[in-house]
Amino acid sequence: MLNDLAGWVQDVIEQLGALGVALLVILENVFPPIPSEIVLPFAGFVAQRGDGSVVVMILAATAGAVIGALVLYAIAALIGDVRLAAFIERFGKWFGVKPSDLARAEAWFDRHSAAAVLLGRCVPLIRSVVSIPAGFRRMRLVPFVAYTAVGSAAWNTALIGAGAILGDQWDKVEPYVAVLQYVVIAVIVLFVVRFGVMKWRRRV
Repeated sequence: MLNDLAGWVQDVIEQLGALGVALLVILENVFPPIPSEIVLPFAGFVAQRGDGSVVVMILAATAGAVIGALVLYAIAALIGDVRLAAFIERFGKWFGVKPSDLARAEAWFDRHSAAAVLLGRCVPLIRSVVSIPAGFRRMRLVPFVAYTAVGSAAWNTALIGAGAILGDQWDKVEPYVAVLQYVVIAVIVLFVVRFGVMKWRRRV
């Protein structure tokens, strides 16, 4: 399935060029199973081959990232933090999350929203979902777009640039991104375990 998806991604970029990159990055932001570690390095390879410009590919990918982030932001904003709080009030106990936990998380995001969005756009697995708390908290749109664009441009430049440098060996970028993903997963697991232990200690 992953090979079929990778083949489809390559076909789209071959046929549509920078426009295809922008469309794929929009989808990748909304549907994370579309892998940016394939889309972006292959875009760099296509540009290096002479069928496009590295700069144009980066701009297209960044535009796509901003549009995709705005889609998730809008969905979360439409749901709203009031509905989210009601959901946690009713079902949070099944996840070990209390309304006070949500309140602390919201307060943390309000204090660090700029850094969360800017740096989050450069972290695998977090890149897309960081738009959701921004939408729930109705982060001001201009800073959200600006930080999303800057963070996405850094990520896109790194992966598209790597693909351009590696040429027909562009697919060697994916294993390095996979390592970063495993690191992020490990950190998330440790955070969840720590959260669970702290909750358990408060009860005993």
